[in-house]
Amino acid sequence: MVQKGIRQLYSKLEGDKVIWMVTFFLGLLSILAVFSAVTTLTVKHGGYTVFLKHIVMLAAGYGLMYFFHKRNFKYFSKASALLIYAAIGLLVLTMIFGSNINSAERWLKIPGTSLTFQTSDFAKIILVLFVARWLNLKRESLNDFKRTILPLCGYIALVCGLILPSNFSTAAMLALVCLLLMFIAGVPGRHLMKLIGIGVGFIFFIIAVGELAPKGTIGRYETWKNRIMNRVDSDSEGNYQSNLAKYAIYEGGMIPKGPGTSTTRNFMPHPYSDMVYAFIIEEYGSILGGAGLLLLYVILFFRTVRFTSKCPKHFGRLAAIGLSMLLVIQALINMGVAVNLFPTTGQPLPLVSLGGTSTIFTCITIGIILSISRSAIDHPLAESNDKLEEEEEEEESVTIQPI
Repeated sequence: MVQKGIRQLYSKLEGDKVIWMVTFFLGLLSILAVFSAVTTLTVKHGGYTVFLKHIVMLAAGYGLMYFFHKRNFKYFSKASALLIYAAIGLLVLTMIFGSNINSAERWLKIPGTSLTFQTSDFAKIILVLFVARWLNLKRESLNDFKRTILPLCGYIALVCGLILPSNFSTAAMLALVCLLLMFIAGVPGRHLMKLIGIGVGFIFFIIAVGELAPKGTIGRYETWKNRIMNRVDSDSEGNYQSNLAKYAIYEGGMIPKGPGTSTTRNFMPHPYSDMVYAFIIEEYGSILGGAGLLLLYVILFFRTVRFTSKCPKHFGRLAAIGLSMLLVIQALINMGVAVNLFPTTGQPLPLVSLGGTSTIFTCITIGIILSISRSAIDHPLAESNDKLEEEEEEEESVTIQPI
């Protein structure tokens, strides 16, 4: 009965089966790691409420993943042309009315409930889809910097600029993904160099303003500066969290010790979220836990690259690559922080860290990738050019207006 049920479930999962397996392994590892990591936390609160909430979020996320993977991905292109304005509006509302948690206004309360969600998680997905749509519709005029690249950069700068005051790492990561997407789409190198120059100049401008302005008046500039300085000075007291993560990795060694064996969960800050990678290495070793988890994200990316070569639509190829880069780069940042390669950022490990809306939107992202893979598998490049042209004309029905 169990095997029959598994076969029936497997038959209903369309698209790239390897990506499905990767998501299941990540989800399983998340359940084991979070349960073990929050043991002391839940005891203090008198129950397993935190863990049960995580299970509910994962279940809801996988339900949304299944829902989105069944949709035709061309509708994501049309929706992004409208939802980009909703994303901008939500980011503005977050800046004005957002909940202040850890000195950062990143969360917006859902009216009538006690729930909050991080609007940047929604904006990330929409912006990547929007950039993919723009580059698809304007692919014949990518050489025109003024009429094609500059208006697109207006949207990217606006979204990233609204995220920047409360979450520098997310804004920088999103800008990098958009730049890589433009490179993949074939934007000339001279245009990309202009954009890189503008970006570097903007960073120096922020540093100059932050250093000249009175301390504490420029948002989270002091927090960013302190994190970078702590990374440079490994003996700094501000490096307490990173040092504990390194200790957890050292304790883990090479061979798995098994779930529930961690000792650092009793004193390491956020072993279930920010430092979950170090915590997993401590319990499962550097080979299985460390390299194995990294391998899962690498497989996710390369499977995406593989099926995009068969995707019949230019938008689908760009969207799948962009969304997978978003997930993998975020994972690499989280892992880099845990092993002290990067300053502390607060980026969760996709589909593994304890999280609310971050888990939901990660699952939606993977669902969209699976939707595109389903199209690539079911409709190979051999389909007629006439049909492709008709679909391209349908996409043009939702126009994009420059800012």
